[in-house]
Amino acid sequence: MEAKGDMKQTKTLAGAAVLLAVVAIGTAPRNITPSAFLDQGTPFFQDFEDPNIATTLEVIEFDNTTAAARPFKIQNEDGLWTIPSHHDYPADGEDRLAETAAGIIEIKKDDFRSDNIADHEQLGVIDPIDATETSLVGRGTRVTIKGENEKILADIIFGNNVEGREGFKFVRIPDQKRVYAAKVNLELSTKFEDWIAKDLLQVEQNKINHLVLQDYSINERTLMVDQSDTVILDKKGSDWTMNRTPATREVDSMKMNDLLRAIAELSIVGVRPKPEGVSTTLQRVEEGLAISRTDVLALQSKGYYLTRTGDLMSNEGEVQIRTTGGISYKLRFGEVLYGSGEAVSAGTDQSDNQTAGPGENRYLFLTAEFNSSLFPEPSRPANTSFEGKEVDELTDEDKRNKGLAEDYEEWEEKIQQGKDLADELSQRFALWYYVISADSFDKIHLQRTDLLKEKKADVT
Repeated sequence: MEAKGDMKQTKTLAGAAVLLAVVAIGTAPRNITPSAFLDQGTPFFQDFEDPNIATTLEVIEFDNTTAAARPFKIQNEDGLWTIPSHHDYPADGEDRLAETAAGIIEIKKDDFRSDNIADHEQLGVIDPIDATETSLVGRGTRVTIKGENEKILADIIFGNNVEGREGFKFVRIPDQKRVYAAKVNLELSTKFEDWIAKDLLQVEQNKINHLVLQDYSINERTLMVDQSDTVILDKKGSDWTMNRTPATREVDSMKMNDLLRAIAELSIVGVRPKPEGVSTTLQRVEEGLAISRTDVLALQSKGYYLTRTGDLMSNEGEVQIRTTGGISYKLRFGEVLYGSGEAVSAGTDQSDNQTAGPGENRYLFLTAEFNSSLFPEPSRPANTSFEGKEVDELTDEDKRNKGLAEDYEEWEEKIQQGKDLADELSQRFALWYYVISADSFDKIHLQRTDLLKEKKADVT
């Protein structure tokens, strides 16, 4: 009996040992990687390797003040980069787009964070265009890059910064719930001014040698011009002179430098397309032809008026600029435009018709032309007998004619460069009303007293 009991106890202990072994095996650490970490360190878009094949970039942010998505897009059509949301204004975006695309390519799945949709709001990766999502917070920035034939090369949502990890953001692929922390080394901008050519006038400060500040007002009922003052400034060497300067005063060189810098660095904050035909309309006026009432009203809505003599005037005066290269610019300052953000940069019928409000900006009407009369035609060589001769074979007459030929060739080149630049500027300016900030307007729209200072007393 005792033997049977011992045997039974032994079987029981053996069974328990087997059970413990099974449990131990089941609970012991195993070298198995969870599926969430299998792609750690891999690129988000493995088939997107060349940033130069990108032809479209769209960045969509969520505006909490309007509770609506705010898209910004640049695209390449037939070799021309444009900004569709801003009336297809030309974009200086090829290099910036390639840099953005390269930054997207470099992003890797550094650290898995969540597979739970409930975490999306806290991590800031809710799709900004998800109409089914009721939350107005936690919306991320969605970036989509496309190539030829609208092929999607990359599509990703950037969320909040990762606390304690500089340069890291939470990111998610649209239509996927998984969220990663990833190193993000790119600048995402939806600002219009960041995607356009900065050098609007294409003029260097030290090349400006003549300015005319026209201070006048227009009687909008009679279209008569009240000319208050005309300030003429000319550069003589390194100094500037002003017409009708009082004997005890002189041009303030520091203030002149500030003015010249403001002109050379003039940038725009918005654009509006001119109505079709307005530019050619102004050419017809110069030729003595009548224009339609529609075109007249279109000009007046921006602060520009055709006088009885057919001159185009602006309700806030104008500045004329001339460079050493013979390019003459005319900056006509028009109506005030209120607002900020896209209401200024692109505009709507409602924003453009505001008569008051925060944020003052100003319409700017630009023209440019080349003044060839500033470069008198030099004498031509009497003959070209010098051509093909060695230096020691040249006669005195050959040397004189060769010098004249070189001078004439240099003159022709200068004339052609001036014409080409003026044509390029004119074609660009003809299509647009520009919008400048109040700060830019105040720095350029000056009066006589703004540029003068008291002369220092002579010390004998």
